[in-house]
Amino acid sequence: MKKKRGNDKNLQDRFLAVLYGSFAGRALLKIMISPGFSRLGGRLLETRISALAAGPFAGKNGIDLSECRKKKFCSFNDFFQRELIPGARPLDSEKDSFISPCDARLSVYRITEEQRFTVKNTAYTLAELLKDETLARRYQGGTLWLLRLCVDDYHRYIYPLTGQKSANKTIPGVFHTVNPVANDRYPIYKENTREYCLLKTKDCGTVLMMEVGAMLVGKIENRQRGRAEVTRGQEKGAFAFGGSTIILLTRKGRVRPGDIYITNTAQGLETRVRLGEKIGTVTTD
Repeated sequence: MKKKRGNDKNLQDRFLAVLYGSFAGRALLKIMISPGFSRLGGRLLETRISALAAGPFAGKNGIDLSECRKKKFCSFNDFFQRELIPGARPLDSEKDSFISPCDARLSVYRITEEQRFTVKNTAYTLAELLKDETLARRYQGGTLWLLRLCVDDYHRYIYPLTGQKSANKTIPGVFHTVNPVANDRYPIYKENTREYCLLKTKDCGTVLMMEVGAMLVGKIENRQRGRAEVTRGQEKGAFAFGGSTIILLTRKGRVRPGDIYITNTAQGLETRVRLGEKIGTVTTD
């Protein structure tokens, strides 16, 4: 049985509700979403003294440090971007499986023929997301896979397929939290800083993979910047501290999402998934 995220409220959720839902909070928000604020936060989390917070943070958030390659960290970000031991995130072995590129809360959305999709009652167009109307038309009628990472997730991510990747495209922006409370008030997926590449594959056509920065995520650290041959399961990059999001776009008729993800998304629920887990089936008919 998949774990769902419903209406559970933790301390972070309550803080963000005040930040985004009150006049005083929104005044502070203007500072907190700026790129400069995220860069400052990132520098603080690179200091040696910040490593003292790693153990308490792991305990509070139920993070299993026995999965980590190393147990001592030189900074909080060193801990946050920790590498896991081999086998901690096995890749699904089915030939036709479309796997999750990361640990996350997954929602899947149908892209209409008008290139529109709706996230938590907020309407978007692909052109707004990509800042490229020609590219947006390639994915009309397809599927958008929204993988939202929380602070307790593993923040490295992989390529879900083997293929030829394009050079990376960066879209500058701000750094709203990707918590659903922000999406209720701001169109975060057309305002936040994001970066994407195109992955040309044999069986799945061209898949778009996008990383979205979020509050206190001043860095999206992709390993390969230019064109390259990449393989399924190869590490693509990592996020610095904070919640983040990965978006996948698949073309019409190329990948069928698992039924549970469709059902849960329709009910307003996110489904917990892990890196390497099967989330869809490649349809090669």
